Amino acid sequence: MADKQDHGHVHGVVSSPVDASAVFKWAVGLNAGYVIVEAIAGFSIGSLALLADAAHNLTDVGGLLIAWWATVAATRPPTEEYTYGLGRSTIMAALTNGVAILVGAGAVIWEAVQRFSDPVAVPAGAVIIVALLGIAINGGTALMFRAGRKSDLNSEGAFLHMAADAAVSLGVVASAALMLFTGWSWLDPITAILVSMVIVWAAYGLLKASLSVALDAVPASVDHAALKVWMEGLDGVTEVHDLHVWALSTTSNALTAHLVIPSGHPGDAFLDHVAEELREHFGIGHAVFQIELGDGPACRFAPANVP
Repeated sequence: MADKQDHGHVHGVVSSPVDASAVFKWAVGLNAGYVIVEAIAGFSIGSLALLADAAHNLTDVGGLLIAWWATVAATRPPTEEYTYGLGRSTIMAALTNGVAILVGAGAVIWEAVQRFSDPVAVPAGAVIIVALLGIAINGGTALMFRAGRKSDLNSEGAFLHMAADAAVSLGVVASAALMLFTGWSWLDPITAILVSMVIVWAAYGLLKASLSVALDAVPASVDHAALKVWMEGLDGVTEVHDLHVWALSTTSNALTAHLVIPSGHPGDAFLDHVAEELREHFGIGHAVFQIELGDGPACRFAPANVP
């Protein structure tokens, strides 16, 4: 079938903000510093709410590092050994990070449950001061990512994560204020459990998404059915089969497909146009096509149940 098939290999570059690395550097530095301050304060005054929030913010640092790593990995060229580059290492890091988050949250919840039978007095005023610092840092970090969130999925995820963390810190302030006026020490472990549940929910989403990507599932940002319909509507294309879409990294998607075009190879201009449309409308920056005439034996990969 070599005389009836041609291959098209096209690339579309998915851009990201030029200063993204600098923004991530500041964000990681600020949040890592706050984690240290919050953890020291939590251990010093015996506040599980602060320790839980410190654990939450530690996951933020991990998430920011993963996103930062992705922007750096995307700039590294492929090698003879790693022909797609090192983008998928961010997926492995996300899986590891998700497991670590669940273990840490589980430990905090266990300790919080023990506190109900052996309550510890917590200086609410100190908790409020540290949590207010968290609101300032998380809120400020979110603003740092706001400018690039529309053009960079990493920045969008970081913005939403930091904004949510500012809200969590606000919850810690509210519970500490209630303790200050009511003296109800049981509010501290309750808040610790609630914050830990937020962490568990975030970790579940991270694990689910990263495991899905690791198994080469179609990226959540890509509508597979709409993509296939669009490709079938291209000029001269009568059939599309063996269509595969997967993530090369947390920021880059790839596609391979067989296009049946009875009139013959449509030319490089056609492939370049398709690549640009895939990049702009579907977020796919790396596409490979096999052109078939459809006048010979049926392609062995045409059936939908053939991987």
